[in-house]
Amino acid sequence: MSGGTVHVVGAGLAGLAAALSLSGSGRSVVLHEAAGHAGGRCRSYLDSTIGCRIDNGNHLLLSANHAALAYLSEIGASGSLTASAPTFPFQDLPSGLQWTVRPGEGGLWRRLTAPMRQVPGARAPDALGMVRLAMAGRETTVMQALGPGVLMERFWRPMTVAILNAEPEIAAARLLRDVMREVIVTGEATPLTARDGLSESFVDPALAVLAVRGVRVGFGRRLRSIELGADRAVALHFPTDTVDLSSEDWLVLAVPPQVAAGLLPDLPVPEAASAIVNAHFRLDAPARLSGGGHLMGLTGGTAQWIFLRGPVASVTVSAAETLLDRSGEELASTLWSEIAPVLGLLAAPQPPGRIVKEKRATFRQDPRSLSRRPPARTSWRNLVLAGDWTDTGLPATIEGAIRSGRQAADALSGRAG
Repeated sequence: MSGGTVHVVGAGLAGLAAALSLSGSGRSVVLHEAAGHAGGRCRSYLDSTIGCRIDNGNHLLLSANHAALAYLSEIGASGSLTASAPTFPFQDLPSGLQWTVRPGEGGLWRRLTAPMRQVPGARAPDALGMVRLAMAGRETTVMQALGPGVLMERFWRPMTVAILNAEPEIAAARLLRDVMREVIVTGEATPLTARDGLSESFVDPALAVLAVRGVRVGFGRRLRSIELGADRAVALHFPTDTVDLSSEDWLVLAVPPQVAAGLLPDLPVPEAASAIVNAHFRLDAPARLSGGGHLMGLTGGTAQWIFLRGPVASVTVSAAETLLDRSGEELASTLWSEIAPVLGLLAAPQPPGRIVKEKRATFRQDPRSLSRRPPARTSWRNLVLAGDWTDTGLPATIEGAIRSGRQAADALSGRAG
């Protein structure tokens, strides 16, 4: 590969993954980030309201997420995740009914049929939905593939909103299919969460490795415009300076889709976004869920998933557009009233809580958006894209973001070659 400097714009997980790949191959890399911190939507911070460190959002990985696990290995953070039993416990909030799904259990057939066998009320004909999901086209929604019924409400709906941040009625079936295929084929379904925090696992160790490799990181550097020539990017304009790109320099643009569209004319990007609301409650003492795990799916209420880490109980509501106009106090009251019985704290007063609203948590992962996900390569020969919204074939998750960064680095290397 030729010399020159690679400028990576955006220090979210996609940008960090690209910078790690490129610097690891001996390239000179400079990382520019508009905010005062790295990590983007995957980070931790000290919250003064509840007096402890929290993540800006809850993120769940699986042992099938090979790109994310390789990333953690590269930055020396493999031991920073907590592994649960390879099960997904659920509780229906109105009735209190509980059940557990073990998607990685047994051989291929048993893994394929696990939801039909393990969800109470599921029926044998529900297996046909898996066939339709496997054959789903680009325009098919999850609901069209899997169909309504008990299995939808007790398994597929909570899994769809967790993975795709969209209700089954609008979520793209092909994205869910590709995630389930990796889990079913490999049997790797162990849930993994950050032991201490997202920054401690994914961000801080990555910045430390980049520093050792001599990568310069500039915070507070919002890219205002890209000067484009006939077939290449020629300059980056920041508020206080301009970076001219030589014939041997390269650009990885790892910014949100709406930002990329504003910088590159006629770039197709997913236009709509989906929201996520998280609630973090600081308890007087660590709580326990039924079965002793630290996560549980919830049905029949507002809350969808609950995570435990030390004295903090966190609740996630995906596809949460209808909640954005509700006040934090109202949301905290509603969500605490739902999870208090699950935690065995029905008689306890509502603890201090923090509501975090991410209005543009992901692009809206519906069939229309699939056709607007651009590849890593662009028509400018020295410019490639990264981000969980690019065409990775995966949903907008940690795994998708990291794979996009790796793909951008590979695309850049291929063009330089």
